[in-house]
Amino acid sequence: MSRVADIQTALAEAALDGWLFYDFRVSDPLAYRILELPENLLTTRRWFCFVPRTGLPLKLVSAVEAHRLDALAGTTIVYRSAEEMRGGLARILAGVKRVAMAYSPNCAIPYVARVDAGTIELVRALGVEVISAADLIQRFEAALTGEQLKSHHRAAGKLRMVVDETFAEIGRRVRAGDDACEHHLQRFVMERFAAKGLTTMTPPIVATNAHSADPHYAPSEQHPTQIKHGDFVLLDLWAKEAGEQSIYADFTWVAFVGETVPDEHAKIFSIVANARDAAVELVHQRVTDKRAVSGRDADRAARGVIEAAGYGEHFLHRTGHSIGREVHGTGANLDSLETDDHRMLLENTCFSVEPGIYLPGRFGVRLELDMTIENGRAKISADAVQRGIIPLLA
Repeated sequence: MSRVADIQTALAEAALDGWLFYDFRVSDPLAYRILELPENLLTTRRWFCFVPRTGLPLKLVSAVEAHRLDALAGTTIVYRSAEEMRGGLARILAGVKRVAMAYSPNCAIPYVARVDAGTIELVRALGVEVISAADLIQRFEAALTGEQLKSHHRAAGKLRMVVDETFAEIGRRVRAGDDACEHHLQRFVMERFAAKGLTTMTPPIVATNAHSADPHYAPSEQHPTQIKHGDFVLLDLWAKEAGEQSIYADFTWVAFVGETVPDEHAKIFSIVANARDAAVELVHQRVTDKRAVSGRDADRAARGVIEAAGYGEHFLHRTGHSIGREVHGTGANLDSLETDDHRMLLENTCFSVEPGIYLPGRFGVRLELDMTIENGRAKISADAVQRGIIPLLA
């Protein structure tokens, strides 16, 4: 009941009558996390759970899976037919005017848009106003515990070591004339993860030259690319400690396989670094001053630097993303381009800052660090700030 009590406190602060959770065949995995429901039970029918601002939850479940929400206290209504389901929905929403649901107007924030349009129509047909639960979801899903934040920082420290180890290995292989294929270096990174007790959902990015201009390039054993003298290399790594509650770290660094870095690469690096620093400084200053800062604000700070330098059309993505148990979390993203993320960056959350400039057919520079907001302070994880392209053969 502690989580329900916390939800009700948030509902009172938001002046909402309640939060209506809905799921069909695990269409909303966030509902299970937020309500602390078991996720491993058979779920094939629709269920609703209404958490009112005061009082016990009201649960609407199918007769086929009548015990699906037994982990929650409250009153259970069981339906068999679609007609009985609609009647039950009317009962649990009787007298209710405004509810939050996992919905986003115009799908502005698709990460929280879990409820289908038809179900929203059912609720509205009962005379109930549906409000986006985006801010509530962030509060209960993206805000991390103290132990989760510690797991992130441990992962970040290990990840920073893997960056150095991988660049050193590239330099060693090139000097020795050994095999330095992108996919073999990708395998090297995975081995270093394993050695340090890290795990990841997908392998890292090791991208040279024109490949680095593709933000989500994937090395391929079928199309091997050797890393050689004179190449530019982008390394994007994400990993976390083993454990369901562990939190990811996510870094992107760049290097040049040579003794000195070419002027054009250094120029693009400088612009991207200035954009990164503008976002970091905005977040840091706002948090220090106890002023709200949105993901949209932080994105605009970075994007403005790149646009002013004349490379706006080459900045292809948002400035950063929420980080959680998945590398792309459900909290506020630093975004005014792909979405309009008006959500505030909250205490005890983690997110990346990673602007980039991509020159098709040539090279791309992305610089990624992680930040957390803890104890009223915004800080960079593992102090992992790249200040210049690393010349691997210097």
